[in-house]
Amino acid sequence: MQKLSRETLYSLEEYAEARPTFRAEVLQHKKNRALAIGEHATLYFEDYLTMKYQVQEMLRIEKIFEKAGIEEELDAYNPLVPDGCNWKATFMIEYGDVEERRKALEKLVGIEDKTWMQVEGFDKVYAIADEDLERTEADKTSAVHFMRFELTPEMAAAAKQGAAINGGIDHDHYNISVSPIPANIRDSLSEDLD
Repeated sequence: MQKLSRETLYSLEEYAEARPTFRAEVLQHKKNRALAIGEHATLYFEDYLTMKYQVQEMLRIEKIFEKAGIEEELDAYNPLVPDGCNWKATFMIEYGDVEERRKALEKLVGIEDKTWMQVEGFDKVYAIADEDLERTEADKTSAVHFMRFELTPEMAAAAKQGAAINGGIDHDHYNISVSPIPANIRDSLSEDLD
């Protein structure tokens, strides 16, 4: 799979001109990459386009134009671009009420290790979470986790050929599955695979 490089990015000036159109394209694209698992958990699947947008926005906000600064952003975000044999996602636990969220995060310790995807006909693939840094403490989990779902070549081939995909969480305090995931998300995820 293609990774981001300085050559594939807009300059700050180019991005200022392209941003409205590019932003609309990315927001439309993201609609096919968000999987709600129940009311309070969502997997936002990342790919080349979503990460390009993230990098461009960071460069714009921070006004970064020097080579070292751009490379730093690329190093931070390229790991979230799928490698052709996996899905990568930002996992968010979302509660509107702050106190309700605090209580939920205390009960949901370890949820990142209980989140899974499954290609129909194969075993569940549990997330490899937070490879960049630990986000869970003994008494609470984080509201945001970064996840990788590593597929076997057989799973990837089946997904590419149209097999249904399921997703879910097997946590004692949040046990829910989406089976199968919506077709638009399934089709988008299959494009992440070689």
